[in-house]
Amino acid sequence: MTNQDTMTYRIGIDIGGTFTDLVAVDDAGTVTFAKTPSTPEDQSIGLLNGLEKLAGMLDLSRADLLAKTERIVHGMTVATNALLERKGAKLALLTTEGHRDVLEMREGLKPDRYNLRLPRQEALVPRHLRLGVKERMRHDGSVEAPLDDASLAAAIETLKAEKVESVAVCYLHSYANDAHERATAEAIRAALPDAYVCVSADVLPQIKEYERVSTTVVNGYVGPALQRYLRRLEARLDEAGYRNATLIVLSHGGVAPISEAIRSAVATVLSGPAGGLAGARHAAELTGVENLIPFDMGGTSSDISLVDSGEIALASDRAIAGERIALPSLDIVTLGAGGGSIARVDGAGLLQVGPHSAGAVPGPVCYGRGGTEPTVTDSNVVLGYLDPSGFLGGADKLDRSGAEAALTRLGETLGVSMVEAAAGVHRVVNTQMAEGIRLATVRRGVDPRRFALFGFGGAAGLHVTGLARMLDLQRVIVPRVASVLSAWGMLTTDLRYETIRTHIGDTEGLQADAVRALFRGMEKEGRDYLSSWFDGAVTTSRSADMRYGEQVYEIDVPLDELDLDAPDVLDRLKAMFEARHEALYTYSLPDRAPVLVNAKVAAIGQLPAPPQEPEAQGGAPADPTGTRPVYLDGWVDAPIYGFDDLTPGQEVSGPAIVEASTTTVLLWAGDVATCTPRRWLDIKVGA
Repeated sequence: MTNQDTMTYRIGIDIGGTFTDLVAVDDAGTVTFAKTPSTPEDQSIGLLNGLEKLAGMLDLSRADLLAKTERIVHGMTVATNALLERKGAKLALLTTEGHRDVLEMREGLKPDRYNLRLPRQEALVPRHLRLGVKERMRHDGSVEAPLDDASLAAAIETLKAEKVESVAVCYLHSYANDAHERATAEAIRAALPDAYVCVSADVLPQIKEYERVSTTVVNGYVGPALQRYLRRLEARLDEAGYRNATLIVLSHGGVAPISEAIRSAVATVLSGPAGGLAGARHAAELTGVENLIPFDMGGTSSDISLVDSGEIALASDRAIAGERIALPSLDIVTLGAGGGSIARVDGAGLLQVGPHSAGAVPGPVCYGRGGTEPTVTDSNVVLGYLDPSGFLGGADKLDRSGAEAALTRLGETLGVSMVEAAAGVHRVVNTQMAEGIRLATVRRGVDPRRFALFGFGGAAGLHVTGLARMLDLQRVIVPRVASVLSAWGMLTTDLRYETIRTHIGDTEGLQADAVRALFRGMEKEGRDYLSSWFDGAVTTSRSADMRYGEQVYEIDVPLDELDLDAPDVLDRLKAMFEARHEALYTYSLPDRAPVLVNAKVAAIGQLPAPPQEPEAQGGAPADPTGTRPVYLDGWVDAPIYGFDDLTPGQEVSGPAIVEASTTTVLLWAGDVATCTPRRWLDIKVGA
C-alpha cells in the first residue's frame, strides 16, 4: 500500500469549449477525474476551480494537492480560439522587399477553385503592416544583397507609429541562411521591448515561401494571447503552491515547457485534440486493439483520426480557419459537431446542425444559463438519453422543459412533432460525423470495417453505436475515462523537439557523407537542446519529405530503420521512399531518382509513464438501477446501469443506458456491451 502522506500525483488538464477536464493519477495508478465549466473570459479561472474540485475528491486541500503534484500536463484552446475568432494580436510582417503580398497570392489557388463567388479571406496582416525590407539571400545561403540598415530602421519606425503588439519576420531563403532574420529580430526587440517577435528560422526553417510565411504569421498572431495566458497561469499556480514543471501539449502530440510553447505558439493550435489522440494510442497498447478510429465528441466539435497498427500519423498540410500551418501535427479531421451544436432550419427548409455552437456560455437551453436555441444536447434530453436529475453525477440539473420548448419551436418550423424534431437532430449530427469518419478513412484508401470505433469525449457515448451502424463497424470501445480521455492521454506523452532542414537533391546527385552529416547534425542539435534543461533519456526519430522530381507535393517517409553507416545508404533511402509511395498510391517508379526535400528529426525526452490502474476483480453482475423511457425509433423502457457498478465480464444487452457521472453510453437493440477488467465497455454492435 502507498502511504497517503508520501503519495504523489500527475495531473492532466484539458480545457475545452464547454468543460475543463482534469485527471489525477497517483503512485498506485488510481485515476481520479473531474469536470468543471470552462471560463472563456479567462481559462485559468476554470482550471483553478477544477483543481479545487479535484482536490476535494481526493480529500485534500488544493494547496496540499499541488504540493504533492510532480507534473502538470496541460492542453488548451487559447491559440485555437484566437485564430478561429480572429481575435489575435495587432501584427506586422517584415519580409524581403517585393514579397509582401505572398499572403494574398497564397499558392495561386482558391480553397474552392470552382466557386466563382467565394469571397476572399482577409489576411491576418493588413497590407499597410506588411513591410518590405531591402535584403536578399540566395537559395544556397549566399548573400545577394546585404541587410539595409536604413530600410530596416524605416520599417521599425512604422512599427512604433502603428503600435503593433507582435512582429513576424520572414525573409526570402532564410532557411538557408538566417543571419538577416536574426539581426532584424535583435533590432526590433531593442526598439520595441514589449512586442512579441518571431522569425521563420525558428518557426519553420524550410522551403516553400507561402507555407513558411503563413505559419510564421499565425505564430505571431496567436503568440501574444498565448503568452499572456501562460504567464498568468504560471503566476496563479505559483500563488496556489505549485512548484514543479508545467508542460504544454503541442500539435504533434509531444509536450514542451511553457517557454518553448510561447516561442512556438502556432504549435499549440491543436493542443487539446493532440492529447486525445495520445490517449487513443495508449489505449491501443492497453487493449491490444491496434486498429482504432478515435472519435472525440465534446461540447463544440468532434475530432476524428486513425491509429493504424498502433501508430498515429503526422501531417504538415493543415489549414485551420483558412490559414495554412505547415508544422508537423497529428492528422486529425475536425468537425463543427458537438453537444452544443445549434440546430436550425435553413432557407431551403432543411434541418442543419452546427457548426455554430452554444459553447459554455450560454450553453444548451437545458443548462438554464440563458440559451434559447436548440442543440444536440437538448435533443438528447428530449429523447430520454440523458437523465436531467443526474447530470455531472447530480451536481447539476438539466432543464427538460426548456429543452422541450426549444425542440417544439424547431418542430413547428419543420412541420413535425417535438420528438420527431429531436430525433431528426440526432440523426443529422450522426450523419455529419459518419461523413467525417469516411473522410478520415475511405477517402484515404483505408477500409474502416477493419477498425474498432474508439469513442470518447463527454458526448460520444450517446452517438458512437449509431455511428458504427452507419459505417458497418462491428466493434466499439468506450473507456471508463471517456469524458476526460484527452486529459488522461496527456499524461502518456513525452517531451518532443522537432528540427527541420531543407536539403534539396535527388538520390543520384546527393553525396552520402552529406546526408549522414545532415541527419547526425540535426540529431545532435535536438539532443543538446533537450539535454540543456532535461536530464532524462533522449531518443531521436528520423523522417524526410520526399517526392519524384515532377511532383508538386512531398510525402513523409519514416527513416528510423535507415542505417546511416551503410555504404549504400542512398540506395536504401530510395527504396524506403518507393515502399512508402507504393503503400500510399499503389505504385512506384524504380527508374526515377526521388528528391530529398526536407530532412526532419524529432528529439524525444522520455518521461516516466504513469502507473497503470489496477485491473478490477470479477464479482456478481450489477443490477439495473431503474428504467427510463428512451426514443429508439419508438419509445421503449430501457434499463439503466451504473458504469462504475459493472463488474468485469458482465454483459449488458441493448436497448439499455450505461451512465457515469460525466458520460452516458446508449446501446441500441442488438448491441452487447462487455465490461473489461479495466472496466471499459467493449461493445459488439448489432446489425
